[in-house]
Amino acid sequence: MAKKAVEEQIIRTEYSEVMQKSYIDYAMSVIVARALPDVRDGLKPVQRRTLYDMYELGIRYDRPYRKCARIVGDTMGKYHPHGDSSIYDALVVMSQEFKKGQPLVDGHGNFGSIEGDGAAAMRYTEARLQKITQQVYLSDMDKDVVDFQPNFDETEKEPVVLPVRVPNLLINGADGIAVGMATSIPPHNLAEVIDAVKAYMKDNTISVKGLMKYIKGPDFPTGGLVVNKDELLSIYETGTGKIKLRGKVEYETGKNGKTYLVITEIPYTMIGAGISKFLNDVVNLIETKKTSDITDISNQSSKEGIRIVLELRKGTDVENLTNMLYKKTRLEDTFGVNMLAVANSRPEILSLKQIIEYHIDFQFEVATRKYQTLLQKELEKREVQEGLIKACDVIDLIIEILRGSKNQKQVKACLVEGDVSDIKFKSEKSKKAAANLRFTERQATAILEMRLYRLIGLEVEALMAEHDITVANINRYEDILNNYDSMAQVIMDDLDATKKEYARKRKTKIENAEEAVYEEKKLEEMEVVFLMDRFGYAKTIDKNIYERNKEAAHQEYKHIFTCMNTDKICVFTNIGRMHTIKVSDLPMSRFRDKGVPVDNVCNYDSSTENICYVTGLTSLMGSQLMFVTRQGMLKQVEGNEFEASKRTIVATKLSEEDEVILIAAADCMEHVVLQSHDGYFLKFLKTDVPQKKKTAIGVRGIRLGQGDYLEHAYMLENRTEYNISYKDKEMSLNKLKLAKRDGKGTKVRI
Repeated sequence: MAKKAVEEQIIRTEYSEVMQKSYIDYAMSVIVARALPDVRDGLKPVQRRTLYDMYELGIRYDRPYRKCARIVGDTMGKYHPHGDSSIYDALVVMSQEFKKGQPLVDGHGNFGSIEGDGAAAMRYTEARLQKITQQVYLSDMDKDVVDFQPNFDETEKEPVVLPVRVPNLLINGADGIAVGMATSIPPHNLAEVIDAVKAYMKDNTISVKGLMKYIKGPDFPTGGLVVNKDELLSIYETGTGKIKLRGKVEYETGKNGKTYLVITEIPYTMIGAGISKFLNDVVNLIETKKTSDITDISNQSSKEGIRIVLELRKGTDVENLTNMLYKKTRLEDTFGVNMLAVANSRPEILSLKQIIEYHIDFQFEVATRKYQTLLQKELEKREVQEGLIKACDVIDLIIEILRGSKNQKQVKACLVEGDVSDIKFKSEKSKKAAANLRFTERQATAILEMRLYRLIGLEVEALMAEHDITVANINRYEDILNNYDSMAQVIMDDLDATKKEYARKRKTKIENAEEAVYEEKKLEEMEVVFLMDRFGYAKTIDKNIYERNKEAAHQEYKHIFTCMNTDKICVFTNIGRMHTIKVSDLPMSRFRDKGVPVDNVCNYDSSTENICYVTGLTSLMGSQLMFVTRQGMLKQVEGNEFEASKRTIVATKLSEEDEVILIAAADCMEHVVLQSHDGYFLKFLKTDVPQKKKTAIGVRGIRLGQGDYLEHAYMLENRTEYNISYKDKEMSLNKLKLAKRDGKGTKVRI
């Protein structure tokens, strides 16, 4: 009889519930298994897996380097199936001394630079474990100190956490972006962190303030200065806050009597592209006339360290210039602290004390498992040793048993259970003695495997000495496991040994510094001419230079007008935005100089928007602007509405898929002419267009046919002749018939 087919069941579920559950599952996966470090070892999964794979491959500090491609491929194939770039990036960062307080990987080859140069491809670089990584991060892996879990395809086992003996979360810091949360923990000094851990172990009621007697503050590998010392206590108590950083500045006098401002250490946040950005910012300060004190700038940085040299004019107020660099560049920056880590399988913002508490609890767990394993081994060793010592005393009897037995099974049964059946003895006395033997299974095996040379007198003495050592070890391990103080002392001894071998001097100076006060030189107010070409390059020139080159200027430049050097330039674009530029931010140039791209001095994006109109902010005040869009919407807006402190504002509201085609000053104009793509022209009075707010869409100017759109719009001044080229023929706009707004217009055929 055929089985009845299982009826299909459709389970109806609310779509939003499925999406919510799926997103939460994804978010937790990213938070716990990808982006955030574990508070116990301070490592993200990719870092942990990479280090463990190197350990498994035997790429130790005292062995030859191995290709990074081999390490990355092995890690990806066994433990981390998320792409080779994430693994190699993690490997590179763990080897960079300028990013990590304590590098964990010894890189050989091009592993990038502090100035942002990327590492060479993994096929060219080599790596191995650092000595500290092997001895402090990966030791005792063979003593069952941490749990192991199946890898992604359950063909391998990987550690849930590494048995790191120091609070790596503090020493190397961490940064990572998860879903809805991010971690940012600064690196600290190894010796200071170890001292703080020991202080907590001696007194677990110690406060964060007490711990800060040992941990003065962050210790960045780039050095520099932390200048808000008084705020550190709050940051370490709450786990969040902002650390204010400054680069280290020195002053040197050259042989020629010139003064040089030399930057020898940079803020940690400046590493990478930040150095180039700093140099560009300094050049920009010079070009925009914010300072005339800097005559030359050179980056003399090398493997020995950072050295950025600014050559100064004689008589420069060095302190004021330094404060200007703090204010106007990233020589002073902030490091946002958010000490978020995975604790007990969930993300948690931790204080300094909580991180140390979690670390010490983990150390006691690791030490307990380690000494339980060692104790078990010593107990087994003692059992064997006692069996061998006992065997030496009755060796003649054991030899007699061996000679009288038919097989190994009979011998073992006799040694363990005293079974003498089927064994031939020389005498009843020997048989009776053999029947009383009661060795353990392990002892019997050791006796059978014992070599004859162990019967030499000196060997027996050595066995007795080994037994004494084993008993002493057992007593010591039992004391450590049963006595809190003994275990604490063992942990502290390990910390002392680590500190003695790997401690480094503090690089970052902690202090309270006054706010950088920079007295900006007031601009001498003067009238200048603004020029912008059709490619978006802008500059200002002296008015007299403009007068001498007036004809050439109007041929080469699209936007030309006079303004004050204290004014702002307003740039209106086709997507309805207005960007502002300080005239003082534009270079005062010679006529033939190129200028700067407008993208560099405001938020204008040439890839997504086009410039429709440019004017000075002062000129806008009290005037009227006419807006015309592709879909035929019009409005007049008062210029005062565009006065704003923001660098970018919405200049007009647009319908979907609409864009601005004309923005023009409307004060002196009398007529508006609209030209559609299909050849319809409509001329009407400017007064027909109502005044609206900048947030309004406006009113309809022309009734467009299906698929038609406005191509051009013109503003006509009274008694002025306006001619345009239409279909390769000249056409006068003044001759168009005057009509009303919102009409269909007249189709022009030429």
